[in-house]
Amino acid sequence: MKNLKALIKDLKSGKISEEKFLEILKKLFIFNEGNITLDMHRALRHGFPEVIMGEGKKFEDLKKAISQMEKTYPDLLVTRVDPETGMKLKRIFKNFNYSKEGRCFYKHSSKRITGKGKILIISAGASDIQVVEEAYITAKVMGNRVEKITDVGVAGIHRLFSHYEKIRSARVLIVVAGMEGALPSVVGGLVDKPVIAVPTSRGYGTGTGGIAALLGMLNSCSPNVVVVNIDNGFGAAYTASLINRL
Repeated sequence: MKNLKALIKDLKSGKISEEKFLEILKKLFIFNEGNITLDMHRALRHGFPEVIMGEGKKFEDLKKAISQMEKTYPDLLVTRVDPETGMKLKRIFKNFNYSKEGRCFYKHSSKRITGKGKILIISAGASDIQVVEEAYITAKVMGNRVEKITDVGVAGIHRLFSHYEKIRSARVLIVVAGMEGALPSVVGGLVDKPVIAVPTSRGYGTGTGGIAALLGMLNSCSPNVVVVNIDNGFGAAYTASLINRL
């Protein structure tokens, strides 16, 4: 929005022509080059710029997308970035961070807080850490105060209850679990806040790569529980961030 206002000011003052104005305006809203078509307008609609999915993209396309977005936005997030690609990007974009656990390449320069309360991420097992970290980084970069409670699954439910006050103080909760996916229902029964459940692909044979956890969460008897797709820590945190601004 700041860049757009400056552009209008330049047009009014005669610093740029109408033709130049339209040319720049087009690039402000959509950047298209080669395989990349970036939605440069998304921050005005969603309050955060387009998040780039790193998985499956050519390195040159990733580099091009980040370079273009960085010109406009102080906070950026690239998800599902493997370690080799993350290290290559870090050598080019030195002001970015890379999380091997969360597979996220990101920049959080503004340090802005837009969320009204705290987002709390709870995981059933330490083996869910990859999904937890993706959710944590996403929520942080999107301007929230975020905390984590890890390894407090239903096999030792007393571990969860020792964090009761912290759980009650959160404005939005993200609960990550594999196996049978029971933890979100338990947390949902403790709070009057939205609980976003994330099934993970962790589990043995009949867990079928997270399907068992997904179905268990979809059948939750806690009415404040909603569910995202398997291993989708990003989607859970993005939605939690939108809720936390309301």
